[in-house]
Amino acid sequence: HNPPCGTGALDGGRERAQNFRKVLDVFFGGSPPQVGPSPSGSPPGSLTDSGPTAGSGTSTGRWYPDYNAQWALGKCVNDAPIPSGRPSYETGDDCCQKAYGGQASGMCLSSLPKAPSSPSGSPPGTPGTGLSPQTPPTTRQPVSLTSEAGQIMNSETFIEMENTLDSVKNEIDNKLFLYQTPAYQWIASSVYRYNDFKESLYVMATEGVAGKKFYIGEGDVKNGHVYGLVNIAAFLAQSMKETIQYDACDENSWDLVGGKYPLSNACGQLGQSYQDYKCSPEEAHMECPVDPNMSIKGVTHAKWYGAPGPMFCGPKSEYPFSGIWNHNYECNRGWANPPESCDDYEGQKAGKYDHSISYANTAGRTDVEGCCWWGRGVIQTSGVCNFGKLNYYLGAGAKKDGRPAKYPQVDFCKDPEVICSSSEYKELKWIAGEFYWMESVQSYNEGGWDYTTELRKFVDGGMTGTGFIDGVSGIVNRGCHNPPCGTGALDGGRERAQNFRKVLDVFFGGSPPQVGPSPSGSPPGSLTDLGQTAGSGTS
Repeated sequence: HNPPCGTGALDGGRERAQNFRKVLDVFFGGSPPQVGPSPSGSPPGSLTDSGPTAGSGTSTGRWYPDYNAQWALGKCVNDAPIPSGRPSYETGDDCCQKAYGGQASGMCLSSLPKAPSSPSGSPPGTPGTGLSPQTPPTTRQPVSLTSEAGQIMNSETFIEMENTLDSVKNEIDNKLFLYQTPAYQWIASSVYRYNDFKESLYVMATEGVAGKKFYIGEGDVKNGHVYGLVNIAAFLAQSMKETIQYDACDENSWDLVGGKYPLSNACGQLGQSYQDYKCSPEEAHMECPVDPNMSIKGVTHAKWYGAPGPMFCGPKSEYPFSGIWNHNYECNRGWANPPESCDDYEGQKAGKYDHSISYANTAGRTDVEGCCWWGRGVIQTSGVCNFGKLNYYLGAGAKKDGRPAKYPQVDFCKDPEVICSSSEYKELKWIAGEFYWMESVQSYNEGGWDYTTELRKFVDGGMTGTGFIDGVSGIVNRGCHNPPCGTGALDGGRERAQNFRKVLDVFFGGSPPQVGPSPSGSPPGSLTDLGQTAGSGTS
């Protein structure tokens, strides 16, 4: 302890002391708590002290996480002794918030003792109750362990899937969720982040919509969660191509007509009319009505030099006709009289909305009345039917009918922009895409090509080749698994396949776990197997 000794003088003593001070400053912020004697005056931990000490087997005044092997079942306790090195907190509620924050099962909070009603009317959380004052509710409310959602959430399939995703969350944010800047650099998206994606999975994989759930794998086969991870990889591969690479939630205006970008592209691009994308007669009661007086402006846009500003819609009384976005206009003209600046959107370098002329889009529209249904979210949900279904099953429409609603305060029909603009429900941009995925991709079975069957064949065959992801890309981009079909040939097939491989490499590091048969030897998901299939809806 007092060199020079042994092999010589102390090496790097000053640096070691500086490191020590740095660590203390991080731990205590310059103000370490006062350490005092025990109430009896005995040394800390003395057997003569009557207070609860380590090894006494009684309760202690502080709470600590039990670190259950299954995180969803973890809770906070105040039993003595506090395990060595275990963090402890003044209240049970604080312990749950810090140690099990975001726990979907709600096990930690629900296991705490109920706060007694105070005769004086003082709020819950008074000293000794183990509870701190109530905090504002989060998006995800506690889920009953006995409910279908609770059973899925606490299934081995869901836990293994979640553990895999959590273990690579930094890679997901910094290697997958990237967009390309105008300088051709790839940087982390500001719109799409892992935490919001994870929140959306809790909703769509455990509760779902209209009896459908986001597929997370098979519970009756060894490593059955791998099927679910491949489903997620296919979903993310398409999302990276459709929107993440542009850092966009709102649809970008990209359909050039005569070298110009019509403002009426908000009504539909490539000859489409989003407000006419109605539901089938059987589901017509779900679709959103077209309100000619609705006025909305998007919140995201393309980022290149002179890129068109956000799409907008409004009544003819506000916009008698629609013009163009002039992408060649030099808007930074401080020398002009009067001076001009680029202020249509943040970071704008050039271009402007030009309302001086009437200019038609590909479909011939020269107005933006009722044109509020452009694509939004990670796979560009568009049209009055799709937004209507979100509202009918998840939003204000369900609440109005007296049905359970995940987002009862959100009216997707009166404000479709909430998918992109909400700071309270950031997961909506993902949920909109997952809803499409459940309805149009997971359920796809046309021309002898069944999505679930092909996914399992891909996994069971060692995850080689591009046949599976090429079929998925065709469904997403053109509506069939073997384009050209619908609106033409597959767009960006090579990029989508490369994205898929990137996601798989991040998830599995090049070595996916072996997926084995169920204990009974039946195929995964087989009705002859008595095991429960995660997300199957049966028990």
